[in-house]
Amino acid sequence: MFNKERDSGVAGLSSAGQFHAVTASFLGWTLDAFDFFVVVFLFDRLAADFHVSKAKVVASVLVTLAMRPVGALIFGLLTDRYGRRIPLMANVVFFSVVELACGFSPNLTFFLIMRALYGIGMGGEWGIGASLAMESVPPRLRGILSGVLQSGYSLGYILAAIVARFVLPTWGWRPMFWLGGLPALLAFYISARVPESEAWKQHRAPSTGAVLKIVATQWKSFLYLVLLMTFMMFLSHGTQDLYPDFLGTVHNVAPDMRAYMAILYNIGAIVGAIVFGQFSERLGRRVTMIVAMSLALLVIPLWAFGTSLLVLAVGSFLMQAGVQGAWGVIPVHLSELSPDETRGLVPGLAYQLGILIAAPTNTVELLLQEHVGYQWSLAGFEIVTIAVLIVTIALGKERKGRSFHQVAAPASS
Repeated sequence: MFNKERDSGVAGLSSAGQFHAVTASFLGWTLDAFDFFVVVFLFDRLAADFHVSKAKVVASVLVTLAMRPVGALIFGLLTDRYGRRIPLMANVVFFSVVELACGFSPNLTFFLIMRALYGIGMGGEWGIGASLAMESVPPRLRGILSGVLQSGYSLGYILAAIVARFVLPTWGWRPMFWLGGLPALLAFYISARVPESEAWKQHRAPSTGAVLKIVATQWKSFLYLVLLMTFMMFLSHGTQDLYPDFLGTVHNVAPDMRAYMAILYNIGAIVGAIVFGQFSERLGRRVTMIVAMSLALLVIPLWAFGTSLLVLAVGSFLMQAGVQGAWGVIPVHLSELSPDETRGLVPGLAYQLGILIAAPTNTVELLLQEHVGYQWSLAGFEIVTIAVLIVTIALGKERKGRSFHQVAAPASS
């Protein structure tokens, strides 16, 4: 994919520089996701050690989600004003140090403060990484590398599950957060190997105010992206967050098997993101997303109503292949729809505002469970979500393959 003997296809950037830019963006998102998902395996343990109810520890997730748009705004503005490299390094060091500090939490109050600060770091990383990666590759590679980049989220989940399985029983919960401090080392790699984005150099806004002014003039497009990302969050969190609990409650699946099931369907997510990301180069961004979501819609009977562990495993694998297949197109689709001067801010802020609005997803599904049962609560929620998404995407715009770089004027003779 990256041949150092060939032209990278991006003006001013070698194939090696292109490789390092994508690698740094992928690793940043993977490690950020790992740091986020660590806490979901520790609710009971933290509640016992802090002498509080489990609900109060679960609230730390909401605190993190609430602060993610703040991080997207802060780091997005920094990224559009001062480049991709330095804000990415600062972001990685910031969320890594905060994650490390979580492991030293003496009580719930300190832990909640750290998780709020971590939310700022997590909220800022995706927008920086997406803009750097998409601007550093030629249009023909954007689709597949968009899928690779987004699959880092699922890989981070798998790494957190593996650490929870092997580190937690032996060394306890604190080392799990201390491991989350290791991503800070990524800053040295970025500093040494990752070049600055040529697209940013060409389209750099003269001031932070100018960045905000451009967003204000494009407010209709921005609101569309927020709407799109809100329902994309309904799609992903509505199929992921409660599914292990669903397996245990409805099908009496043991905790260890639930963990292995989570690893399995996250592998499906990675496969789907990469495969559909590549398809988007042939079919277009919107058509590919609709096809991926149609797959998710078709396997709902297996995923929600399967009567055996094998059927549920196949259903969950295919469900996440479809869900994250649609998600694999998101980094490139949002980057292509965003103005050149605000590509660091707009995709990331729309992404994080979407997750903030969709934060009650689990609450809604649990309320539905009381009326229609667990199976129909998950299935019904996703049927409606997918239907709305298909209409939203079909009515939206697409700018597949647009150039992020200025074409040099031919020299006069």
